Amino acid sequence: MIESEDLTVREDYQDIIVICPTCKTKKDLKIPTKIINQAKQLTTVSIPSGTVCEHSFQSFVDKNYKIRGYQKIDFEFSHMEFYESADAEVEETDGPTVNLSSQQLFQDIIKLLRSYVDDKEILGSGLFNVDGHVLYSSLPSNTLFSIIKEFEVRSEKKLSSLKKMYLELENDQKICSNYINIKDMRFALVLFFAQTVKLGMGNLYLNDLVKKIRKLEN
Repeated sequence: MIESEDLTVREDYQDIIVICPTCKTKKDLKIPTKIINQAKQLTTVSIPSGTVCEHSFQSFVDKNYKIRGYQKIDFEFSHMEFYESADAEVEETDGPTVNLSSQQLFQDIIKLLRSYVDDKEILGSGLFNVDGHVLYSSLPSNTLFSIIKEFEVRSEKKLSSLKKMYLELENDQKICSNYINIKDMRFALVLFFAQTVKLGMGNLYLNDLVKKIRKLEN
């Protein structure tokens, strides 16, 4: 078992003021700087209802923490989400992260990951590259930072050839990850489970997720 304190990673935040595109309510939100700094393009921040106001919406944040725009949405989600989004004005477009995030398949995978989170058994989900670069996350901040650090360490030790990763926190919450090749690029899927979920059941959820992604590719 891995102690939760050992998994805790300190992370700096940047304050940004967001404005709801529907009711114009303003609020100061703290955004993890590491996620913004990792992105080669814009970072989409999905803001659930109750965070700023009664509306759910998305903001698009550039690498200078400037909001480039907002979008009203017609789907529901319960956690703040971060993922890299395409921007035609940005010249840095090399690498597997950008290649995937610019495809419709990436949006379909995000919808699938979002659909798995039920706040009862599955508390969050994510998609990372093998170096810990966040492509999509609805994970709680502390869990997200811990996973980034774990992938970074595994990359440094050249352990990314491993197929799966299971972590159990001190409070019995579980993190299950499965490395997967998507369009000839290697990534890691992550599901974050409540205390009541056994690792065996978590593995079944993860296998089911992989099968559904394979269907999306076809």
